[in-house]
Amino acid sequence: MKSNFSFQIYSSTQELPTKWDVLAAKNIFLSRDYLKILETAPPKNMKCHFIGLFHDQNLVGLAISQFINLSEVQSFGERDNCLKTKIRNFVFKKFSSNVLVIGNNMLTGQNGHCFSQELPVKEGVLLLKKAADKLHEIFTNEGIKTHLTIFKDFSHSEIQNFKLAEFKSFFEFSTQPNMIFQIRDSWHTFDDYIQNKTKKYRDQYKRARKKADLISKRKLSLEEIKKYNTRIYELYMNVAKNAPFNTFYLPENHFEYFKNTLDGKFLFYGYFLEDELIGFNTLIKNGTDIDTYFLGYDENFQREKMLYLNMLYDMIGYSTNKGFKRIIFARTALEIKSSVGAHPIKMYGLMKHSNPLINLILPKAFYYFEPKTEWQERNPFK
Repeated sequence: MKSNFSFQIYSSTQELPTKWDVLAAKNIFLSRDYLKILETAPPKNMKCHFIGLFHDQNLVGLAISQFINLSEVQSFGERDNCLKTKIRNFVFKKFSSNVLVIGNNMLTGQNGHCFSQELPVKEGVLLLKKAADKLHEIFTNEGIKTHLTIFKDFSHSEIQNFKLAEFKSFFEFSTQPNMIFQIRDSWHTFDDYIQNKTKKYRDQYKRARKKADLISKRKLSLEEIKKYNTRIYELYMNVAKNAPFNTFYLPENHFEYFKNTLDGKFLFYGYFLEDELIGFNTLIKNGTDIDTYFLGYDENFQREKMLYLNMLYDMIGYSTNKGFKRIIFARTALEIKSSVGAHPIKMYGLMKHSNPLINLILPKAFYYFEPKTEWQERNPFK
C-alpha cells in the first residue's frame, strides 16, 4: 500500500512552502528568517538543506540538514597541540571528514525538526531517514562521498522514537550535556535570584562584580556591530580556537547578518574597558526561552576581570527581569555554568559510517576521539 507521506528537499529558502513559518512558529531556529541566515552567512565548510514533510499535499513537518566538510578546519583545537590531537585530526580528515547532520550542528538541543499533530512521530522519523538517504544520493551525484550520518540532539525520551529497524545499524552516542537554567516562578527580578543563593555563591557574585567594576556593557546596534566587526571576529576566534573540538568557524559577517535579519530577537552585548571592546555575548529570544549564542573575549581581561562569569550573571539578569522561563546555556564550560545554577540535561544522537567495517568499530573509535571533560556539578542555591 502506497504511503500518503512524502518529503521534499530544498536548497534555498526561496523555495520553501508558503506555510513553512506557520509550522515553525514555536521554534525560531526553524523559521524562514533564521534559515535565511544559514543560507546567506554560513560557516564556509557547511552546506544546508531544508526538508519539508508532507501528507498528500499538506505540509506536516519540517527539518534542516547540514553537510559539513571537516577537512577544512582543525577539528581538535589549538589548545591541546599534542600527538593524540594530531592523530585525531589526521584520522578525522582521512576517514570522517564529510559529515551529514540531520539537525543543527551550530546549536545544542532539538532544533532540527518539528512535526505537526497530523504527522505520527514514527512516520516523521522514517521520513527523516529517507531524506538523509536522498541527500547521500544528491552528494554522490556531485562527486562527494558522505562518511558519517548523524541525527542530533535528543533527550532520553525523544531518542526512543528512533528505536526502529531502519536505525539498527546506527550507533547511539552521548556527548557533553546541554546546560539549562530554569528560572523559578518566584523570581521576578535578578535580585530574587541572588537572594536564593547560599552565602558562598553570593560572595562569588560580589567578587565577580567588583572585579568588573570599570567595565561598561551596552547593547550594540546593527551599525555598531558593523563598526566593530574586525574586533568582534578577533574576540570570537580567540575563544573558538581554544575549544577542545570544532566542526566549523563562523564567517566574519555572521553577526551582522543575524542582527539585520532577526533585529530585536537577536541581542548583541559589547563589554568595554574605556573605549576598547574586550568581550561580547549574544542572546536569541525563542518563545519563552533565551538561547545563548556565540561569545568572545580577550583572554587577558577574562582572567583579570572574571569576564565570562559576569556575562553569565548578565544573561541571567536579563532573562529573569524580562520574564523568560529558561536559559539554554548549551555545552562547554559545564562547571562554571553549573555554579550559577544551570543543570545538565543529557543529550543523545545517532551516527553511522558509510564504510561497514569502520561502522563496526565506531563505538570504540567514538570514545577514543571524543575529548574528555572532567567536571563537578555545583548547587549555588539554599
